[in-house]
Amino acid sequence: MIDMVGIGPFVVMPFVVAQFNSGLFIWAWIFGAFTAFMDAMIWSELGAKYPLAGGTYNFHRIAFGEKGGKLMSFLYVWQTSIQAPLVVASAAIGFAQYLTYIVPLEFWQQKIVSGSLVILVFILLYRKIETIGKISVVMGTIVVLTIIWIIISGLAHQQQGLRLIPTGNESFFTYAFWAAVGQASVKTVYAYLGYYNVCHLGGEIKNPGKNIPRSIFISIIGIATLYLLMNISVMGVMPWQSVKEGDRYLVSSFMEQLYGHQAGIIVTVLILCIAFSSLFAVVLGYSRVPYAAAVDGNFFKAFARLHPTKNFPFVSLMVLCGLGFVFSLLFRMSEVISAILAMRIVIQFMAQGVGVSLLRQKFGTKDLPFKMWLFPLPVIVSIAIWIFLFVSTGWFAVWGSLIAVAGVIVYLVKDTIRIEP
Repeated sequence: MIDMVGIGPFVVMPFVVAQFNSGLFIWAWIFGAFTAFMDAMIWSELGAKYPLAGGTYNFHRIAFGEKGGKLMSFLYVWQTSIQAPLVVASAAIGFAQYLTYIVPLEFWQQKIVSGSLVILVFILLYRKIETIGKISVVMGTIVVLTIIWIIISGLAHQQQGLRLIPTGNESFFTYAFWAAVGQASVKTVYAYLGYYNVCHLGGEIKNPGKNIPRSIFISIIGIATLYLLMNISVMGVMPWQSVKEGDRYLVSSFMEQLYGHQAGIIVTVLILCIAFSSLFAVVLGYSRVPYAAAVDGNFFKAFARLHPTKNFPFVSLMVLCGLGFVFSLLFRMSEVISAILAMRIVIQFMAQGVGVSLLRQKFGTKDLPFKMWLFPLPVIVSIAIWIFLFVSTGWFAVWGSLIAVAGVIVYLVKDTIRIEP
């Protein structure tokens, strides 16, 4: 749950609200939770059966056979090496945007802040980190307490009710409604991402057959509850008609309206702490993925290098932060979020749906610690939703496809570019 909540829910809230001219924005958050729940069936079955460090990398390697497995696991690391810096950039850009509530910044000044933040995180992580567990607990406490404060404040000062049902000429069965759901859910799904992170630590989980599925489903239910209550609280005070897509600090304005400017500053500082802790954890975790694949002989050899004295994958960290720095300067927040999802949908989420079906065909279901309910319905529904969201990313879907094609080309010529164990 700590990993799931970063700057995402705070920066995407105004974008989601602005997509709906009817005030039915809550359905985008419900759709995001449903998407995560369907996909969680796949992650839970794979994670419980194959509790290995690396998550998707190992799932693909096992599910798609000797040749196909190497290709798919390589493509996962390939897209991660590009997608992870985009995640880094999104946290840094979100941080800079929210900082403008306290300190007025021009566009180029925001870029200096976002780029500098990536450099700061790189400096902090360019060492052996042994206290990250304690740091995560402290920052996780800040995350939960901040959201609870927002929820309680909003519920105590409700001025308008939540809209769930269309009225007049509105309908659930219109192109306009589902177009809005598609555009907005690209952002809400981004805010839910992370429910599967326990699978990346599978080798360290006690009783993974039970605890991995429990962790995934409890996290989704808990975060969905918090997100829905936070939206109800904030938008029960702020008129949805006045919210614009470009509103940068909706939650800060909400707290200012209730308690004054000082409260707005306090919640902004807390949100900045959340953004920084999320960025810190993201860089730490993602920097290990290319390293692990390189050690396994399925990615560029240079990424397997450890620091000679501090024993951490410094090449992987340098590349991740270097690209994250560049992306934070080049892109805007909404562009980064769409690009992240477009790149992950085919290689990771949809491929795992295919992979779990292949594994059932090969080995049956007798020895599965967790069996998804109503198979194959969750797989079919999940893949259908991912296709819908992939199309909803627009031109970023093309870009994500081109990145995947480039990965296949690199893989096919890997002997020439000397990818070695």
